[in-house]
Amino acid sequence: MVRIVTASILLGFAAPLFAQATPASLKTPPPALQLFERDWVLMHWALKGFDMNRDILLQPDEASAAAQAFRKLADADRDGRVTPEEYQKARQTILMGG
Repeated sequence: MVRIVTASILLGFAAPLFAQATPASLKTPPPALQLFERDWVLMHWALKGFDMNRDILLQPDEASAAAQAFRKLADADRDGRVTPEEYQKARQTILMGG
């Protein structure tokens, strides 16, 4: 009897833990932000030019503006796509200070 009561009390406390909503911080970041999180060169470049509040974090709107600027920089043939070669060339330009 004591084991049954103890188990039901433990389950009663554990149930709310399993029912909690996922914290907002665990949600997938927007694609623009993911771009900069994957590449330290681009992140540094984006923080230098687009971190408007200087908090050393890219907010979604800052990341979006930086992604648009990077696309404009990288899309050498202006076809609306950034190929892996264009990406690497733009990254190298940024890395060299250009």
